[in-house]
Amino acid sequence: MGLFNFHKDTFKHGIHPPESKGETNGLAIKQFPFAPVIILPLAQHIGAPSQIVVREGQEVQRGELLAKAVGYVSVPLHAPVSGIIQKIANVPTISGKMSLGIYLKTFPSSTQEILEGKPIDPDTATAEEILQAIQDAGIVGLGGAAFPTHVKLKIPKGKKCETLLINGVECEPYLTTDHRVMLEQENDIFTGIKYLLKATGAKKAIIGIEANKQDAADHLAKYIPKELPVTIKVLPVKYPQGAEKMLVTSILNKEVPSKGLPIEVGAVVVNVATTAEIGRLLPHGRGIQERVITITGHGVKKKGNYLIPVGTPLRYVLDYVGVDEAISEVYMGGPMMGVAVSNLDISIVKGTSGILVFTGEDVGKSSQTYPCIKCGACLDACPIMLNPSKLGILAKFEAYDEMASDNNLMDCFECGSCTYVCPSHIPLVQYFRLAKRVVRKREAEKKEKVND
Repeated sequence: MGLFNFHKDTFKHGIHPPESKGETNGLAIKQFPFAPVIILPLAQHIGAPSQIVVREGQEVQRGELLAKAVGYVSVPLHAPVSGIIQKIANVPTISGKMSLGIYLKTFPSSTQEILEGKPIDPDTATAEEILQAIQDAGIVGLGGAAFPTHVKLKIPKGKKCETLLINGVECEPYLTTDHRVMLEQENDIFTGIKYLLKATGAKKAIIGIEANKQDAADHLAKYIPKELPVTIKVLPVKYPQGAEKMLVTSILNKEVPSKGLPIEVGAVVVNVATTAEIGRLLPHGRGIQERVITITGHGVKKKGNYLIPVGTPLRYVLDYVGVDEAISEVYMGGPMMGVAVSNLDISIVKGTSGILVFTGEDVGKSSQTYPCIKCGACLDACPIMLNPSKLGILAKFEAYDEMASDNNLMDCFECGSCTYVCPSHIPLVQYFRLAKRVVRKREAEKKEKVND
């Protein structure tokens, strides 16, 4: 190892935004009350939306199947509460569009016991049986991507998974969801790892945790089962180290190739909360009903980490925790990669990791943008060595195809580092999101013409 290895145990570039985790990282997970009505969009994951198998007026028990998976890249939806199907209709979503969903009226006096299913034994189940069980449980990436986990775990022919990486980095400012899961759900995490090692064929697992969560690293280290080949790697604090390509570089010192996945270098990356959910659900054959969410920001009165049923309306959540009258913006997710909410009637979905409530004082900075001054700050920040400045200029002229073909636009995973450091306040990442949507639409249209 070289004497001047300034990037030891991390990746090149990146940024260091204020962490802002101190108000919730010491708060234990609390159960959130059941809302009177749960609102469940069917499109909660990447891939085909699930298909409804219940009817209006039907009584359902907590954990019962409400909608089945449609195809391989899809997962089912289970009842987060016991109640009655009040209505099947379009529901508001965070994208601003209406989408088919289910209104489920909660039984207020019910015990809310969870329906048991067919348990899966990690010692005797095959890899395929575990993958099927993960799909049947409706599990998606809980780090925010909401990609069906069973698809991610399927090793392509000709590839081999040498190392399972458990992502406990949680580099987004404000969020402490994964931090609390690591401190409070160690048994579920290690049970989940047991399933994942069998499903992927990996011989070892490494849990990556940033140094600002040393207590979580120490806690997990105490409980590693002797029979599991698990180690813990504490990493320097840097954003966006939670992105799976960055995590692979930080832990394995390998670079995932452009347009490639971690399996190209023999790794599979799974979020630590997703891992815990696998360990919690599969021994009971249950489907996912709830998840841990950080609720914080200067506009929130009862900040904390809450276990909230999927489908709980955002308006109900904010009423319960109490918010400042002067709130200005509400985000779902972290401030770097989350989305500003335009409608409080949307609901919590499986991919919701945090709710941030900001006041006018928090977001009071000027929205005025200025011309690019070629300072190079965005080049120094981009973790995958793109040229955001040049991409931004091309975006201004709507040269989307050139951005993709000659400047690796599609490698951008929208971490927002470039926008964060830009002294001209140019919303670069927003430009790139738009450009990527246009490129994907054009590619889809080309395929349709070829198939006609």
